[in-house]
Amino acid sequence: MEGISDIRIVSIDEKRPPRIGKEPYIDLYFRLTHKAPADWCQDFTDLQSKATYPSKINIDECLYIETWVRRPEEIIGHVQSLKEAVAQCNARYIERIEARQRDRDNSNDKLTTEEGPQGQLNRIIAGLDFSE
Repeated sequence: MEGISDIRIVSIDEKRPPRIGKEPYIDLYFRLTHKAPADWCQDFTDLQSKATYPSKINIDECLYIETWVRRPEEIIGHVQSLKEAVAQCNARYIERIEARQRDRDNSNDKLTTEEGPQGQLNRIIAGLDFSE
């Protein structure tokens, strides 16, 4: 199963290879290992919005990084910075998931310490064992 920590850049989009044209820039489209969650894509786009060469990910697709450079020799450095941004987004996403889980666990702990009939019910439910 593919997870968040597996997301990385794996190739150029074969359907949109880089081309030298009349424009003073080169469009680049990089493919990710697999489709990322929409909020991960939004975080990536927000993180990259102020970069020298801004990059974005279409929220509907969540599979390709769209970016550009001015000269071919800038591509290698730009890919390296994109790899770092992807790793940073992975770490931030995992941290958010862990924080939500901690918050949920804390809420559940509070439920088991309630008094009275509701507290008793909460403790019984929290102690149920659903293993085989």
